[in-house]
Amino acid sequence: MSMSLVLTQLLNGLQFGVLLFLLAAGLTLVFGIMSFVNLAHGSLYMLGAYFAAAAYQHTASFGMAVLAAVAGCTLLGVVLERAAISRLYRRDHLDHVLATFGLVLFFNEVTRIVWGPQPYFLSLPSFLEGTVDLLGISYPSYRFGIIVVGLAVAVGAHLLMHRTRLGMLIRAGATNPAMVAALGVDIKLLNSILFALGAALAGLAGVMAGPIMSIQTGMGEPVLITALVVIVIGGIGSVSGAFYASLIVGVADTLGRAFLPTLLREVASRDVANAAGPALASMLIYLLMAVVLAVRPQGLFPAGRT
Repeated sequence: MSMSLVLTQLLNGLQFGVLLFLLAAGLTLVFGIMSFVNLAHGSLYMLGAYFAAAAYQHTASFGMAVLAAVAGCTLLGVVLERAAISRLYRRDHLDHVLATFGLVLFFNEVTRIVWGPQPYFLSLPSFLEGTVDLLGISYPSYRFGIIVVGLAVAVGAHLLMHRTRLGMLIRAGATNPAMVAALGVDIKLLNSILFALGAALAGLAGVMAGPIMSIQTGMGEPVLITALVVIVIGGIGSVSGAFYASLIVGVADTLGRAFLPTLLREVASRDVANAAGPALASMLIYLLMAVVLAVRPQGLFPAGRT
């Protein structure tokens, strides 16, 4: 196990973590402030990737693909919140789950009808096709670009949450939404802004993932499950918690899948290690979540402290 391989996998984990943050940040705000269980958030990630693929096919511009994904998902988020989601706020969480699961099925069928069953792929932007020398290793420029974009969004989210009036209302709403409403804040408008912001970040995550994975129907469900793990570990309603937990989950999942089977071969037979290693690696983040829930049910970085 060489040091260069370890560093490469650490960077891969960091890259995966910042992608998770783009998805989890909006989801944790919707959970924490609106108290709404939105299983359709992964569909916005999927649609962002499809919007980007469609824009790239017509313009051959990665910048236009990013714009189409973010703008399209923002608009879709506003329409979705006004037309369907807002009618469910006062309903039970089970109703939220059933309704948004129906939206997942609906959006999956829409993408299959509009774009077909075949996967799509986004081409890398020309200026990010090479590699960068980092810590003595060569790392793909595009993956490094994802890390930079994710960290920039994290900084922007921190400034929004802690340096603006909107951020103050969001943090107050995460702690005591009833009091915020009693003080005269337009909760409906705040909810619409939050949902649109979350949709925009999901669309950005979709277009960022497009060049490194296939764009296909149903791609949002697996990453949504991981994002749910992130917000449970970080603390529901906490953007800072979503960021730190995303990095923890991204690195733990990547290193586990890369090295756990190899480490098991040191203490068990090759057949046992080959069979148990991948299974244990896929369970690693869920075991981590279980430990956090047992020791600190409110999450590692709850909203009231961030």
